Amino acid sequence: MADAITRIISDVHYGDRSSRVRSLAQLRPLGAGVATLVLNGDTLDTRTGPFPERTARSRAELTEFFAGFGPAVTFVTGNHDPDISLHHALELAGGRVLVTHGDVLFDAIVPWSSDAGRFRAGMRAGLAALAPAERHNFEARLALARRVAASVPQRHHANPDRLKYAVGFLADTVWPPWRGLAILHTWLVLPGRAAELARRHRPKAKFVLTGHIHRPGVWRRGADGVVVVNTGSFCRPLGGYVVDLTSDRLTVRRIEVRQGDFHPGGVVAEFSLGG
Repeated sequence: MADAITRIISDVHYGDRSSRVRSLAQLRPLGAGVATLVLNGDTLDTRTGPFPERTARSRAELTEFFAGFGPAVTFVTGNHDPDISLHHALELAGGRVLVTHGDVLFDAIVPWSSDAGRFRAGMRAGLAALAPAERHNFEARLALARRVAASVPQRHHANPDRLKYAVGFLADTVWPPWRGLAILHTWLVLPGRAAELARRHRPKAKFVLTGHIHRPGVWRRGADGVVVVNTGSFCRPLGGYVVDLTSDRLTVRRIEVRQGDFHPGGVVAEFSLGG
């Protein structure tokens, strides 16, 4: 009997013009031969915003599509979809693999965003309201990050007008130029922070799978060799990875586009799960 595969992807951003996913059917090849598909945050934007009908339609389409997808589907929350499920993190492979979206690694949740100040203030106020013993608790911080994310509404993300979306995207993400430096900083620090998160809160975990920063990569950090994988996104320009777990292997593959559909492609890295 073939070894069952759990496949992890992230940052589909369905309904956002920046996403290359225009139809959910484009994702169907990613479910072929897979027992479970995990969507690790930012599958779509469920927050309140100026286009509630469009948001509700995207969510209904997502629910209908994955109800008949085939493989079991598990949603992990992200900063854009803080209420999509009750799972803010997963422990797989007997705890050797930790899956979480990655925004909890940053005090401002989205440090490059025009809403970074609101996120940071919300996190500070929320932490101050927690009991001292809970302020460094992983689950408590995750739950707080989700509440804070839900309190900040969408901006351009669901705008149906192409030009207005582009202007909003530039205003929220690209300008002023320091936002580019903030993005580069998150790329630089995420691997080390993710590895330290595992050491502090999930010491059995030798692999940490994240998304959020839209930069696919594989890094080994520290003397203990914790491996951090960021699965990138379904947005341009950097693309993304899938991570496949079997009983004894973790395999990172590129996501390839063939005739408009998304497929698991060439192997980027492969590791023994050991244990």
